[in-house]
Amino acid sequence: MNKISKILCIVVTCLAIGYLSGTVTRSAITTWYPTLTKPIFNPPNWIFAPVWSMLYIMMGIAAGLVWDRIEYEQEIVKKALTVFAIQLGLNALWSYLFFGLQNPLLAGLEIIILWLFIYETYLQFSKINKISGYLFLPYLAWVSFATVLNGSIWWLNK
Repeated sequence: MNKISKILCIVVTCLAIGYLSGTVTRSAITTWYPTLTKPIFNPPNWIFAPVWSMLYIMMGIAAGLVWDRIEYEQEIVKKALTVFAIQLGLNALWSYLFFGLQNPLLAGLEIIILWLFIYETYLQFSKINKISGYLFLPYLAWVSFATVLNGSIWWLNK
């Protein structure tokens, strides 16, 4: 598989996981989420889909660039892609915990673990391909914001 194919494969995978995660959130966004007290810095609902779409694309590009190095740095690439897969799974799990189970506390605890895995992915990717590391910085920033938002929603609604 060439570099472009690897990138496209992972971008599609990330977008598919994001889409499936979104199916959990759809009904809760119109029914449960509007009933919550939210902090003043809560973004409008329409912003989440384009931001997450861009982040999933950037994640996929980053992972594809790392995957492309597998023949040269097999062990470190496997480790990096394993951490990437774990963070992607944790990303999907957060949507289920927050919106599916409607449990901001559990989601808040989980998002801290997610953030740590995103940071570890950033570190691992940066060792292999600097651009891949840089592509993870907006994701890390967004999840940092989401962590504060999650905690604030929990606090305001406990």
